[in-house]
Amino acid sequence: MFNTMTLTKIVGGVCGTFLIFLLGNWAATSIYAMDATGHDGEHAQAYVIATGDDEAVEEDVVEVSFEELLASADPAKGEKVFGKCKACHKVDGSNGTGPHLDGVFGRDVAAVGDFAYSDAMVGHGGAWTAEALSEFLADPKGVVPGTKMSFAGLKKVEDRADIVAYLQSISG
Repeated sequence: MFNTMTLTKIVGGVCGTFLIFLLGNWAATSIYAMDATGHDGEHAQAYVIATGDDEAVEEDVVEVSFEELLASADPAKGEKVFGKCKACHKVDGSNGTGPHLDGVFGRDVAAVGDFAYSDAMVGHGGAWTAEALSEFLADPKGVVPGTKMSFAGLKKVEDRADIVAYLQSISG
């Protein structure tokens, strides 16, 4: 039943299969080359963007102050951005996971009496101004290391200006 010829056929079949796969791989890599080199060994560029000159021209970046952004901020957009904050903060005078934010402007940091602030926030001190809120909203854990606020922050300064304008509008 099982003799030397059967074993030879099985080994030959396995080797033949591997040879087919090896030749198929070689043919596919030569047909569908994935590297960026051409036939002469140089790198082929897919497209070139003409910039006018070969040297990079550094554009003048105009730095706009936060006060100017706040002056042109839209409280309606800020209300939409505040949707990210609603999970923890309320504006009706009641506390949620975070303290209520109505009347936040001019209020001392960690001044809501019935809210349990972290020691880091209590030790931070100061009052909530537009600039202080913007700085805090950009990176809460960077401004007040040890804060309980787990929000990563708002990276866009325009979003921060809009939300500060919204909070100013409801602070009365």
